[in-house]
Amino acid sequence: MTTSDLIQIVSNITEENRNNVQKYVSKLSAEQLGWRPNTGVWSISEVLAHLNEYSNYYHPTITRKIENTRFTSTKEGFMSSPLGRSAWKSMKLGNAKNVKRKFKAPKGYNPSIDTDLVTGNELNRFLESQEELLEIFEKAQTVNLRRVKVPISISKIVRLRLGDALLFVVYHNQRHVQQIINLAKHKNFPKK
Repeated sequence: MTTSDLIQIVSNITEENRNNVQKYVSKLSAEQLGWRPNTGVWSISEVLAHLNEYSNYYHPTITRKIENTRFTSTKEGFMSSPLGRSAWKSMKLGNAKNVKRKFKAPKGYNPSIDTDLVTGNELNRFLESQEELLEIFEKAQTVNLRRVKVPISISKIVRLRLGDALLFVVYHNQRHVQQIINLAKHKNFPKK
């Protein structure tokens, strides 16, 4: 795939994520934002807090890598590494917008464990982070998506190609936005 193809894919998904969150979350009450169908399932606020915490790691890390790379000549073709493809494919939703594989969130990214992640400003922070992400995509077009490497959040030793990292972040966001949609459409979701 070309650099511009990859940037177009991640931009389109990010726009869709932002629009879906605005559509399903912007008019919800505090009770609705905190509602859970049962224990062990995150509320909408917790899902957004989880996404915001990931953006707190990935956005500055990716930006720093783009700004400090010596690989400024864009290569037309991008190929995922086997590790990168595995990482983003594990996050990608199935054709029926279903989650194919479930993962446990690491402790520092799990709002059930770290309740300080939920601040009450989750929606605004998420929407801001999606704007940041779109700006990151613009910057990413000026570097080699294959040569720039990004350390993953759970291990600074393991690094993904920038293109794979962008796909991973966007598919992770999309996965959780679908979780929000499913919560908002739940038969027992509070009306107000």
